[in-house]
Amino acid sequence: MTDTESHLVPAEPILTRDPAALPEELPRGAQIPEDLDPLADGILMQHQKDWLEDQSDLKLAEKGRRTGITFAEALDDTLIAAASRKAGGSNVFYIGDTKDKGREFIGYVAHFAKIIAGELHQIEEFIFKDEREDGTSKGITAYRVTFNSGFRVEALSSNPANIRGLQGVVVIDEAAFHKNVREVIDAVNALLIWGGKVRVISTHNGVLNAFNELIREAKAGKNPFKVHFIPFSKAVENGLYQRVCLMRGKEWSQDAQDKWEAQIRSSYGSRTAAMRQELDAIPAEMEGAALTRVQIEAVMAGGIPVERWAQGDDFKNAPDEERIRKAKDWCETTLKPVLKRLDENRQHFMGEDFARSGDVTDIVIYELGEDLVRRVKLVVELRNIPFDQQRDILFYICDRIPNFAKGALDKTGNGAYLAEKAAQRYGSRIIEVAFSRQWYELEMPPYIEAFGDKTVVLPKHADVLADHQALQFVDGIIRVPRDFRFKGSDGFDRHGDSAVACALGYFASRQDYVEYDYRGVNTSSQGHNGALPTDGDDAPTRSWWRPPLGARLRGEFEDAEGTCLRSRGNIGRGKGRLLRVRRGS
Repeated sequence: MTDTESHLVPAEPILTRDPAALPEELPRGAQIPEDLDPLADGILMQHQKDWLEDQSDLKLAEKGRRTGITFAEALDDTLIAAASRKAGGSNVFYIGDTKDKGREFIGYVAHFAKIIAGELHQIEEFIFKDEREDGTSKGITAYRVTFNSGFRVEALSSNPANIRGLQGVVVIDEAAFHKNVREVIDAVNALLIWGGKVRVISTHNGVLNAFNELIREAKAGKNPFKVHFIPFSKAVENGLYQRVCLMRGKEWSQDAQDKWEAQIRSSYGSRTAAMRQELDAIPAEMEGAALTRVQIEAVMAGGIPVERWAQGDDFKNAPDEERIRKAKDWCETTLKPVLKRLDENRQHFMGEDFARSGDVTDIVIYELGEDLVRRVKLVVELRNIPFDQQRDILFYICDRIPNFAKGALDKTGNGAYLAEKAAQRYGSRIIEVAFSRQWYELEMPPYIEAFGDKTVVLPKHADVLADHQALQFVDGIIRVPRDFRFKGSDGFDRHGDSAVACALGYFASRQDYVEYDYRGVNTSSQGHNGALPTDGDDAPTRSWWRPPLGARLRGEFEDAEGTCLRSRGNIGRGKGRLLRVRRGS
């Protein structure tokens, strides 16, 4: 046993609950034995061979922790950089999630260059000039090995600005853990334009992470990546522990392997989801998630419409009459049939989360059932719609909601305009919500509790599910993290939009409200000397009457003869009768 090997032999295993302190499955770049030949028989495992044999321009490794794929990739990249241009050689750029990861990778490359290519190279540390889109630049520490072929392997930082201009083979390691993971994944698309080769390697970091989205798209055939699924169990089956024993000079046995794997798994304790994510490549619910997928799906129902309207950037510059016409046509065609189906005998509530561009505006309509369950009856999503048309669509909806009791609108930032206009039109039925820590502390827990109590029903829709999965405990309150974005089923970014609108609608349904019922007087009867009749059997024949819609929206009632009765706070004099004032909460 060499000195290099001997210092790798661990002491008696100590059960730990810190995954970072687990026994290493494979030695790191600077620790591999001096004479290790990765091409020797028995060194590479089958999943490593499969990865090397796949010559796809775009390939992706969905892997468990320390399964040896970065080791195999370093071998492949060494062979590529050492080859001449005619033999398919090119530069290789490694983008790790940390500086240390880059140093480890370059350690592998330098070793393989000596053993396989017969080239002895020093690892160079240099300053990489990061050219940014705004014209500025920043010096970043990087590592490099240059081959006699003229090509090189460089390990750079994870800043997306570094990636877009690179040509050759680009390796993005632990993609799910990059600081700007969405920008890193988006930068991959720029590489494809010029025919670059891309390898994306990572363990999972949450079900809503952009890395998991990339995998889902690949499996659905929406992008050309070839996916390799490499859980820890597959690596063990392929001889991972045998390689550990080989490199550490230990004798392999099935009993020792079983104990080794059991120690690694048991170190996670009760954190089963974390263990499955890190070892079995099963993405976990977001850390600190307020709701689990099971809880959300348990209150979802099919058949609830989610209607969407999106426009291009040129729509805002179209003539007023064109924008008005298009918005009205969409409302008449898409929303009117849904609104007509709403139950006139039930109270309805509205929640709205505003966005002008980037994210999406969500308008949610709830129906309050006799069982006090709040059932979503309609979700409307508006993307890149001008302020005026968002106002028109909101008014179209609220004008036609039967028994519209309360609505809550986000008045944060640009949402203040629409919230103010709604309050002017619908009066005290509208609550303008300025999101604050106090609001989240008071109002989000009841909404989350509704999932356990099953007193809320949501549409069975992938984006509604993902939006609610994005609700997290952030600094002691439940909210969607400010800078958190993920892609929806339509390919656009989301920020938990429908979850926020649903929470606002639920909040509105818990507020006090006043409902007025009014009955007109039959003026042909003169038997009561002009006094308002009672509810007795001798009262003249009369029928239920609701004020005209426009008058209701202005907060005014008119009786059958056109006498105006103000309803905001008190009922004025006139030929009509207030039969009931109903207060609810």
